[in-house]
Amino acid sequence: MVRYEIAFAGQLVPGAQLESVKANLAKLFQADAQRIALLFSGRRIVIKNNLDAAGAEKYRSTLLRAGALVDVRDMAEEIEEIELAPPPAVEAPEAMPAATSPAPAGKRLHVLPRDEYMAAFADVDAPDFAIAPLGEDLQDDKPEPPAPVLDLSQFSLAPAGSDMGEIKAAPAAPPPDISHLKLQE
Repeated sequence: MVRYEIAFAGQLVPGAQLESVKANLAKLFQADAQRIALLFSGRRIVIKNNLDAAGAEKYRSTLLRAGALVDVRDMAEEIEEIELAPPPAVEAPEAMPAATSPAPAGKRLHVLPRDEYMAAFADVDAPDFAIAPLGEDLQDDKPEPPAPVLDLSQFSLAPAGSDMGEIKAAPAAPPPDISHLKLQE
């Protein structure tokens, strides 16, 4: 069974006014202005998919009356597949030691480009970084932060057990007299 999708790319029926088409679509889809603006962004947006022929024609005619030209496509259409070219053969580099020491100052890395894209980066001046030995910490140690300079000369200590000026709690009020209250049955 053939299935169809309905897509819209912001195209209008010849002679249709943009504002009236936007209003018609907003009413038809019960959508806010932001969603309608997204429909008119110029990109192809699939509105509905997996429709049979009758359903696709119904959508197309309804949107045509609203002033919008839609694209009805068979979902089973073959998509053109592009075969990528194999990567260029890379010559095996000389055996590198598992762990190399850092490059001496001034030594620069020379890289041969592997393709046209990487040829743009052939003239980049970059240091020749080496590979650290297995298990070595790669991050430099952080320096100890300096202790803050505090001036505490205006403070003094009170002797142990002295009153620090805390507000004393008020004595609890006596409980209310409820002896005159009675429950009725």
